[in-house]
Amino acid sequence: MKYIFYTRKPVVLCVCFCLLLLASTMLPAQAQNPAFAQKQLKALRITEPIKIDGDLNEAIWQQAEIATNFVQNRPTPGPLETHPTEVRILYDDEAIYVGAIMHDVSQDSILRELGRRDDLGNTDFFGVFFDTYNDQLNGFGFFTTPAGVQQDARYSTSGEDWSWNAVWESNVSMQGTNWVAEFKIPYSAIRFSSKPEQLWGLNFMRNRQITRKGYFWNHVDPAKDGFTNQWGKLTGIRDIKAPLRLSLSPYVAASAASFPYKKEGSEDISTKTDFNFSGGLDVKYGINDAFTLDMTLIPDFSQVQSDNQVLNLGPFEVQYNENRPFFMEGTELFNKGGFFYSRRIGGSPVNEEFDVPEDHKIIENPLETKMINGTKVSGRTQSGLGVGIFNAVVGRQYATIEDSEGRQYGKETQPLTNYNILVLDQSLKNNSYVTLVNTSVMRQGSTYDANLTGGLFRFANKENKYAINGKAALSQQYFSDSTALGYTYNVNVGKVSGNFLYSLEHNVISDTYNPNDMGILFNNNSVDETLDLSYNVYQPFWKFLNARTNLGATYSRRYKPDTFQNFVIYARAEGTFKNFLTVVLFSNLEPVVTYDFFEPRTPGWYYTFPTNYNTGIYLSSDYRKKFALDVEIAYRKFNENDRHTTSFFLSPRYRVSNKLNFVYRYSMNERYDDMGFSDKDEIKDEAEKVIGERIIFGLRNVNTVENTLTGNYIFNNKMSLSLRARHYLSKVVNKKYFSLTPEGKLLADGHNENHDRNFNIFNVDMVYSWWFAPGSEISIVWKNLISDDVDKAIPSYFDNFSRTFSSPQTNSLSVKVLYYIDYNTIKNKLSKPKA
Repeated sequence: MKYIFYTRKPVVLCVCFCLLLLASTMLPAQAQNPAFAQKQLKALRITEPIKIDGDLNEAIWQQAEIATNFVQNRPTPGPLETHPTEVRILYDDEAIYVGAIMHDVSQDSILRELGRRDDLGNTDFFGVFFDTYNDQLNGFGFFTTPAGVQQDARYSTSGEDWSWNAVWESNVSMQGTNWVAEFKIPYSAIRFSSKPEQLWGLNFMRNRQITRKGYFWNHVDPAKDGFTNQWGKLTGIRDIKAPLRLSLSPYVAASAASFPYKKEGSEDISTKTDFNFSGGLDVKYGINDAFTLDMTLIPDFSQVQSDNQVLNLGPFEVQYNENRPFFMEGTELFNKGGFFYSRRIGGSPVNEEFDVPEDHKIIENPLETKMINGTKVSGRTQSGLGVGIFNAVVGRQYATIEDSEGRQYGKETQPLTNYNILVLDQSLKNNSYVTLVNTSVMRQGSTYDANLTGGLFRFANKENKYAINGKAALSQQYFSDSTALGYTYNVNVGKVSGNFLYSLEHNVISDTYNPNDMGILFNNNSVDETLDLSYNVYQPFWKFLNARTNLGATYSRRYKPDTFQNFVIYARAEGTFKNFLTVVLFSNLEPVVTYDFFEPRTPGWYYTFPTNYNTGIYLSSDYRKKFALDVEIAYRKFNENDRHTTSFFLSPRYRVSNKLNFVYRYSMNERYDDMGFSDKDEIKDEAEKVIGERIIFGLRNVNTVENTLTGNYIFNNKMSLSLRARHYLSKVVNKKYFSLTPEGKLLADGHNENHDRNFNIFNVDMVYSWWFAPGSEISIVWKNLISDDVDKAIPSYFDNFSRTFSSPQTNSLSVKVLYYIDYNTIKNKLSKPKA
């Protein structure tokens, strides 16, 4: 969970693992945490409305039961809070109400930095969690800070979905040495069963940032697997009905953009200007008490954050983050199993590459497709069956081609395409589940279709101490004359709770498994065995507050043919000192020669990869201070030439005030004597007949530098201005070329073509946002993009920087107004008697 600061990541320094394990055995025996009984709280029904003003002055609040005696979760699990928290819950036919009083020493002890919605920052906060189906797997979370900033999240077996947004009310106030939070969460914002008497999972959380201590009402033990299964219970809610959940969010948008334009075959670059005015609609409709329909019509994604483009020298595509709200919000069901990569929708045309006659020219070939509409239906029945249905339609895309006589015509690169997902997810006892996933891509015309069917499971024992989980999937691609089939399966078994954890994993991916029409997979054709061990210390010892260690190894073979591929040992040790300085040591070791079957970019060929090791350290200082710093240094050494890699990043952050903050990040990666794929040549006989191909590798130095500056000015809890500027530079200088032999060796080659690269990208994203009413927003976004890519390395960083700014630029300015219309709000206003 985000606020628990408890993660298990696969990587660690073997020596540090052993030392920390030894140190833990030398500690005095720690007193076991008491067996905290599961808590219950009874909600009180009200008949008179209350005002959400952050002041619990209505008499009915004093009649409700009080939840108190919160238990510390971090940094030291177990102790009771010293500054009490008191929480009460009320409800009526419209909403559930939460009132909380956070007692403190003084107002100066209550940190209240302003942030954008869903960005808590360096601040105290209070939150409430509801498991409305009491299945101990799924839930909702609602949070606020003393500055009134809201955050909300969904919880599931897939993790936390912080992009989920609901429309609810909250207010806060400062009262003496305390701060008070008051919530009104309408039933339209959550889902629950139609039972006459409700039993919900319930928890509360309080964060005192001045001490960096986090507390839960019902104890959440970081040594126990799971989060939702460690909540208390909410009783007393009777005879409530889900309202008609219908909301509309129409939007209008206007944009202006200027961008460089060059006709193929011409060196002249001109500037095109484009003006656009558009509108669309988002719809949410509650089909019944459990299921909700989400639909977007003519979506506009012009304001999403720019991608962090990079120079890709590897054999696999670059996976970019999803920044489009429709694909980020409420997708926890569709993301189960990792079969869905939403950037496929609206991504590159499937037939982007094509041949044209020699006397024809490609005038324009769009790199992205346009989504027409998207629909999501999701929910969960009283029996715990989650159902998700997703559909999106992408329109036709055409490239513009000009013939020898100057006539232009269109070439279809993307047919009308329908993307679909069906998910059935059954919750079981003991934090367990079984899931069925089906994805399909149907394209109009002769372009192939695709389908994938997968299953997932997790079974844990009653104490949730041991678990077995896994997944399997079958991929299919339907061509006009054949069908391509492939499969994968994975099984993981181990101990999931306690200080000492272990797991053994078996993973198989066939050579023909391909989920990439709707998912993403970087490499197939492998059989992997992984052993993972970790030992975590949650109680303070010596100078540490806590420590986490991890040690493991992966042995990999090819699926077909059955040959050795790779072996790696990994280790990681992380500890937080009592001054909240976090230190991470990590290391990887590949002690034997391995075989890279992907870098040659040719089936059946491989490159003999040398033995190597990697080690590094990461430091993160206390974020409570105005100035904080993150630093990482890593070094990788290969047993080949003078091949080594040095990487470094430095990220200082400075909080000027509770309204203004800056974060800067500098990163550098130097690869010396790197060896990698450069080109392919045809091999011809004396008659110029092609009889084979030659795979060319380059011995090269690769230097990458990235600078990113982010600044935020928060006017209040509903209005913000943010700026993000990023410059990325990557240079490739080849020193020598080699030919790859069928045995995976490299022979000196007289290849004389230039494969040097000098790649610059500069981005600016400036966003003004004003949430002028619940669920309603005005946003103004300016985006700037400059790119420069040449085949000659430019040594000086500042020469690169200035050259970038002299290159053609793409600028866009867009204004978008989105207004939230809720059926129940309008109905209640119309039904009120006039004075």
